[in-house]
Parts: sequence; C-alpha cells; structure tokens
Amino acid sequence: MERRDTFWRVVLLAPVLTVFSVFVLWPLIDSFRYSITNWNGFSSDFDVVGLANFARVFSDPQFFNAIANTAVWMVAALVVPTLLGLGLALLLNTGLRGARIFKSIFYLPICLAAVIVGQIWIWIYQPDWGLLNTTIETVTGMRRFNFAWLAEPSTALGSVILAWSWQQTGLAMVIFLAGLTAIPRELLEAADIDGVNRWKQTRHIVLPMLRPATVVVIALSVINSLKGFDILYIMTGGGPFQSSNTLAYFMYEESFKKYRMGYGSAISVVLFLIALSIIYLYFRQLRKLDEVYD
Repeated sequence: MERRDTFWRVVLLAPVLTVFSVFVLWPLIDSFRYSITNWNGFSSDFDVVGLANFARVFSDPQFFNAIANTAVWMVAALVVPTLLGLGLALLLNTGLRGARIFKSIFYLPICLAAVIVGQIWIWIYQPDWGLLNTTIETVTGMRRFNFAWLAEPSTALGSVILAWSWQQTGLAMVIFLAGLTAIPRELLEAADIDGVNRWKQTRHIVLPMLRPATVVVIALSVINSLKGFDILYIMTGGGPFQSSNTLAYFMYEESFKKYRMGYGSAISVVLFLIALSIIYLYFRQLRKLDEVYD
C-alpha cells in the first residue's frame, strides 16, 4: 500500500516538478552561469570574465541609484499598504453595514494585472484632463493645473508607489481580516465587561494577536516590491532621468535594451541574493512565532 501511494505521489508531482525545473530552476542556474560571462544575448561566442561583472556592478553609479530607489520603493510598499490594509480590516471587522460589498471593492485591484493598474493610473495622472489634476483644480480653484506627475524626477517614483499601494492594499486587508477571525471573541468580550475601551482593546489585544498576519503581510510586501517591474515599465520606464529605476528594471534595461546579458545576469544574481536573505529572515521569524504560539 505504501509503495502504491509513493508511486502515485511521484506520478502526480512529476508534471509540476518538470514545469518548475524548466521555467524556474533552469533559468535560475543559467543566470548564475551567464553572470560570469560577457554574453550579449545573441552570439554563441562569448568569454568567461569571472567576477568582472560583479566588480562592475558594485562600482556602477546607476546600480547604487537603483539600490536607493529600490530601498525607497520597498519601505513605501511595506508601510503604506500594510497600514491601509490594517485600517480597512479593523474598520470592516466592526460589523459595518455593507462590509461584504466594501471588502469586494477594496480587494478588486489586486485581481487586476499590474499593466492594467499602471494604465489606469496613467489616466489619473494625465496632466491636462487627469482625475488628480482636475480634482486639485476643483478644490483649489485654479484655472489650469497641469502638473506632469510622471514626468518630473521629484514625483515619478512616488506616483508609481501610490499606484502600487492602491493595488496591494486589498491583499494586506484580506490577510489581516483572516487574522482577526482567529482572535477569540471571549477575550474581547471579557475586555468589554472590564470596561476596556475599543482603542485599548485594539492596542493591547488585537494588534499583538495579529503578529503572525503582520509577518506574512510584511514578507509578501517586501518580496513583491523587490520583483516589481511591470507597473514601472508601463508608467515611467525607469525615468525620467533614472529617477524611478529600481533593481528589477535596471536588470531588464541592461539585459534586453543594451544587450549586456552577462552584466544583467550579475544584477539578477545580486537581486536574487537580496530576496533570498529576506526570505531567510522571514522564515526565521516564523519559526520564532511558532515557538511562541505553540
């Protein structure tokens, strides 16, 4: 019986593992292999240059600019959707009338492709007739406010972060709502009987018990921000003047625009190692949480 079960496990897992190996594992190995070459992406003739690409990466001003932009992107993509998602979850968990409808509305953006989200926000930021500038005109009474949010280096990255946060907030909200359902109602009822107000209940009971959900939200936010590319490609293309160029976009630009596949692979390896470090810290924190709640 055990042999038969093992056989069917292998049969059922084989297609999944094959697809994973072909489309994930093999390209990953290839990235490490090409990162020590000067391959241009087309020619079959290329040389092994050792660690020269990595030396170049860590001496490239554009790389450090991309690192700085990625850090800003990561922090903002972590803080804004997390706080908004937590706030919405707490609000919708109070028995608000029509809560189910609001949950669907707030979750809808995460169901959209990032390309669609980017296009929607391009229309919102449009200088002449976009929703944002039109609203500012209406509120302030200005005759013509046509600020180009995506064309100014000082606002381009922040504008994309706002669009990204709008999409990601729904995911954080759903995870926090799942965490809220796991909190025993008896604790909150006992707090009500003792005369503890809603704010103190949230601070001393709800938020500490939402710690596992918070860890998940933070980990997903950081990992998703590191690989964020499509919305940047649609909205700004890394510009203007590299002001919204992140590591993921920098890797694409070097690999597929400048045909420096070896150099782009080295950037991808650095990005992979950063993501791997974050995932390691994430699982380490999860292990600690398991020890606390076991």
